[in-house]
Amino acid sequence: MRRLKYMILLVFVFISGCWDRMEMNDLAFVTGTAMDLSDDGNMLLCSLQIATPSTEGGMSGGGSGSKNNFFIISAEGKNGNEIHQKLQKKSSRHLFYSHRSIVFISERLAKHGIQGVLDIFTHDPRNRLKTYIMVVKGEAGRNILQMNYPLKQVPIEAVREMENSGDDLAVTLKDFFISSESEGVHPVVGVIESDIHSKDPHKQLFKLAGAGVFKDLKLSGLLDINETLGLMWVTNKLKFGRITANLPEGNGEVGMMITHADRKIITQTGHDSVQFKIQLEGQGSLVENNSGLDINEPKNLKLITKALENAAKKLVKDVIFKIQKKYKVDSVGFGQEIYKHNPEKWAILKNQWDTRFPEADILVEVNLIIKGEGMVHSSFEKESE
Repeated sequence: MRRLKYMILLVFVFISGCWDRMEMNDLAFVTGTAMDLSDDGNMLLCSLQIATPSTEGGMSGGGSGSKNNFFIISAEGKNGNEIHQKLQKKSSRHLFYSHRSIVFISERLAKHGIQGVLDIFTHDPRNRLKTYIMVVKGEAGRNILQMNYPLKQVPIEAVREMENSGDDLAVTLKDFFISSESEGVHPVVGVIESDIHSKDPHKQLFKLAGAGVFKDLKLSGLLDINETLGLMWVTNKLKFGRITANLPEGNGEVGMMITHADRKIITQTGHDSVQFKIQLEGQGSLVENNSGLDINEPKNLKLITKALENAAKKLVKDVIFKIQKKYKVDSVGFGQEIYKHNPEKWAILKNQWDTRFPEADILVEVNLIIKGEGMVHSSFEKESE
């Protein structure tokens, strides 16, 4: 009798163990999200890009370039719970967010403030903090969701891979939250925009367009591609990048690919002064030489290196000037450097940092090492002469 009871119990375990499992055919895979302000500016407008199911019941894949590999649904609401309820009503399948790779925030919403947007992603366990976040420059975020990309079946995956390329800013929700809550630094995110302006979304492309600087969860301003490269170098996030320099006395231009970059920030705080010295290191190869100089000559290589160092220094000083004097936002984390090395001094400066940072003295030093320079001699025209 006891044996029969155990067998009946075992049967119930097997038939009831997966009662709440959801099959793939019951899921709608969200690949991207866009957040905008409604036309009247009083509500949030959320748009989801959802991968289209294939005829076999899974998700469409491959490289056919079909324009029907995704569809968009949108809903307005005052909070995330209301929006999700409305979006779910528009989908016959359960919305599944674990495959979402990116969240777009329109520039208009970012300037208005994204506190309400962040609450959606912090309190809902269905959202992954490894999802990337970007600002859409000059247009609605949902416009990017609607664009096709010729090299990817689902275009949002193309954005994710572009972000991971190494010379563009890639920021996840987790990165943004950490920066927002850290001492002495404000968050920065990547920026994207349409590359070809056309009314037909299938004929448009997108491109990465720099970075967005945030303060108090509001967009303070934008940085262009070159300024973003300088910011990434100063914040020690640069994997590789390109620098172009004009040689003195009109001797032409040279270009360098930086493949190894490093930085060190030295902090000096006096009674009434704050000074920082940024020491930048870089190694790479010369990839362009539109001059008549033979770089096998040590003096010419020294001249080229100096020109590239000056160009890199100007690039970094330009971005420092912009965030320090124009936006007045410590996006680099100079305050964090004080906090880490002199917490007692930071306790005094913390409440004054918004006014002290724009007046801080910041010096920049650059040291470059060019390797493989023998592969690029003087320009073809000069050598032919």
